[in-house]
Amino acid sequence: MTNTALAAVASLGMAALMAGCASHGPAPAAAPSPIQSQAQAPAPDMLCNAQPAQAAVGQSSTASVVESARARSGARMVRILRPGQMVTKEFDTQRLNLEVDANGRILAVRCG
Repeated sequence: MTNTALAAVASLGMAALMAGCASHGPAPAAAPSPIQSQAQAPAPDMLCNAQPAQAAVGQSSTASVVESARARSGARMVRILRPGQMVTKEFDTQRLNLEVDANGRILAVRCG
C-alpha cells in the first residue's frame, strides 16, 4: 500500500469512529461537578444535644429506647458504652453516647 492509500484508510477509520460517537437524540444530563454537589447539598445534621434524651436514664437499653434517645437528641448515630469496654477518644458532635451497666440499664446520656 502507498502512503496515500494508507492515509485514505486511516481517514475512513477515523470517520467511522467519529460516526459511532455521534449522539442520536438529546444529550444525557451531565453529572454535577463536586462544586455543584456541595452547593446543592442539604444543611449538615444538627449537633447532638443530650438534654432532651435524659429521659432514657434508668431505662433498659432496648432498640426502641436507644432509637428514641438518639432521635430526641438530634444525633446522627448512637453508641452504647458497656462497663470495661474500650472506647475510642475521638469526639463526634453528631454522636450520642449511652453509658449502661452490666444489665443494660442506661446510667448516663452524653454527646461525643
